[in-house]
Amino acid sequence: MMRVLSRTAAALLVLVAVLLGAAGSSAVSSPESVDTTALRAAMSIESIRDHLVALNSIARDNGGTRAVGTPGFQASVEYVRERLTADGYQVRVQSYEVPYFKEIAPPSLSSGGRAFVPETDIRTMSFSGSGDVNAAVQPVDLSLPPDLNSTSTSGCEPSDFASFSRGAIALLQRGTCPFEQKATNARNAGAVAVLIMNEGQPDRRNLLSGSLVHPGVGIPVLGLTYAAGATLARQPDLPARVATTVTSELRKTSNVIADGIGGGSDRVVMVGAHLDSVPDGPGINDDGSGVAVVLQLADALARQPIVPRNRIRFAFWGAEELGMLGSQHYVSGLTSEQIADISVYLNFDMLASPNYVRFVLDGDGSSIGDPGPPGSAAVERTFTEYLTSQGLPFEAGELSGRSDYAPFAAAGVPVGGLFSGADEIKTQDQSLRYGGTAGKPLDGCYHQACDTLDNISDDVLSQFGAAAADATLRLLMGSPDPRQTR
Repeated sequence: MMRVLSRTAAALLVLVAVLLGAAGSSAVSSPESVDTTALRAAMSIESIRDHLVALNSIARDNGGTRAVGTPGFQASVEYVRERLTADGYQVRVQSYEVPYFKEIAPPSLSSGGRAFVPETDIRTMSFSGSGDVNAAVQPVDLSLPPDLNSTSTSGCEPSDFASFSRGAIALLQRGTCPFEQKATNARNAGAVAVLIMNEGQPDRRNLLSGSLVHPGVGIPVLGLTYAAGATLARQPDLPARVATTVTSELRKTSNVIADGIGGGSDRVVMVGAHLDSVPDGPGINDDGSGVAVVLQLADALARQPIVPRNRIRFAFWGAEELGMLGSQHYVSGLTSEQIADISVYLNFDMLASPNYVRFVLDGDGSSIGDPGPPGSAAVERTFTEYLTSQGLPFEAGELSGRSDYAPFAAAGVPVGGLFSGADEIKTQDQSLRYGGTAGKPLDGCYHQACDTLDNISDDVLSQFGAAAADATLRLLMGSPDPRQTR
C-alpha cells in the first residue's frame, strides 16, 4: 500500500489552538475547550430526516433507485448541489465515466431439447454483451472431473484456443485467471458466446456468478453450475442457443465537491458520503443516511459564527456501489501536494441501521485488522471520547477497504468514520449492549428495495449525527502545526 504522508496529519493528535476572545487576540486551549454544543444542536433528527425524505422522493419518482447512470442519481446530484450552493459553499460537480450494466431480460440457454433455468442453472455475467446465437458448443481445456489438488486454467491463455472453431460457443471452466481474461481470449478466437461453468470441487459446484469488470467483451457470457457445464461437455459440438439482453456501456456520472471559504487551504478536513444507491433500491440507509448527516452538517456549519483554523471540504461520491470509483477518481486526480493538504478524511456510510451496532472505524488497528495511516488513531479517539462522554456503547469497526475512505488511506491520508452495520448478524452480546434482535442482520434491507424511510433508526442516526458534528468541529479548530508528533 502506497503511503504518501500528509504534512499536516500531525495536527490530529493534539487538537489545540482554538480562536477565542476579541479580534486580534487568541489563546491556546485543550481539545475539551472546543465547544461543539451549538453545532450538535443544529443536527436535529427532524432536519436530517428532511434530507432523507427528499432522497426517498427522488428514488420513488425515478423507478425506485438512485443508482449511478439513472435519472435518480442525477436528481440526487442536483439536490445536493443546490443545497450546498445555497449555503455559500464553492461547489463543483466532477464528471467522469464509469461502467454501467443492467440486465433487461433473463438469459436463455437451450441444447439437445433441454432448456436450462435462469438463476438455477445459468446466470448472465455482469458486463456481458447482448446477443442471440445458435452454434455448436466447443469445450476448451476442461478438467473433468476436476483436479482436487489444483485449479483449472481453462481459457486463460490464447494458446488454449489453438484448435477452436470460429463461430462456435466456447465452454470454459472457472479457475486461475479472471473471467474477463477467459471471455476476451474466447472472443478473440472467434467465439460467438461464452459459457463459464463452475469448477467442480465440492465447494465449487453451485451457480457461478461473476463480473467481466467493464464493458467491451461484446458477446453473451453466462455463468453455469458445474452440473450444467458437465452436461454440455458430454455432448461436444451439439448445437445450442444462447441469448442475453443487457445494457453494458460507459456512462457519465459525478462527484459533488464543496469547499468552505475559511481556514487554510493547505490543511483541509474532508467529510464525505456516497450518493449512489444500488440498482435494486432507493438506498435510504445505504447511504442516504450518511448523505443526510453530511448535508445537514454542511448547512449547520455554514450558520455557525466560527473562524476555523482549517478548511472544510464536503464530498458526495458517485459509484461507491461499483467499487469506490468516485472517490478513487478524485484521489487519483490529486497531486502529491494536494494529497498532503488533506489533514483527514471522515467517512459516513450507513448511519441508521434498524438493528444497529455503533461501530467506530479502528484507526489504530488495536481491535481488528490493520491500522490506518498515521493520525488515524487520533481520529478514532475523537469519536470514541465523544461517545463515551454521552454514555453510548460502541465497538471497533474494521478498516476493511469497503467504503470511500479506502483511496484516501491508500494515499496516506488519516481516515476515520462511523458505521451502524449492513448484513452482519447481531450477536447475543451486541443485543445486550445495544438492544435489537440477536441472530438478525443489522440491516435486513441491505441492498434491497425495502431500504426506504421505514428502514431507519432515528435513535442511532441522531447519535451519529451529533458525533459527526463533534468530531468535525474539533478537527476544524485543531492546530495546523506540522511539527507535532503523529
